[in-house]
Amino acid sequence: MPHFIIEHSDNLHIQTEELVATIHQAAIGTALFDLTTVKTRANSFSHFQLGNGKAGFVHIQAHIMTGREIEQKQRLSDTLLYALEDIVGDDYQLSVHIYDLMPEIYRKN
Repeated sequence: MPHFIIEHSDNLHIQTEELVATIHQAAIGTALFDLTTVKTRANSFSHFQLGNGKAGFVHIQAHIMTGREIEQKQRLSDTLLYALEDIVGDDYQLSVHIYDLMPEIYRKN
């Protein structure tokens, strides 16, 4: 735990591997998680529409266990957004959303 799911338009000027590695390292760099539990993956979309004139998009879903303080979640969100801004730039719509997972219903093997 946690899971970082990156959704992005398939027209990025960087390789998906670089995007995944950057977000993975940024998440670990927050020191909020045991580095052996962080999981990061990406899905690209070839069909999308944006109403803001941007060339494409990157959206990160961060699924973490409940119990973090709001300040910790804000730090995580800011860290991930800044990492995106550094490698993707202003031509793309960038967003991050933190989701709380409830341990009572989350399962893994």
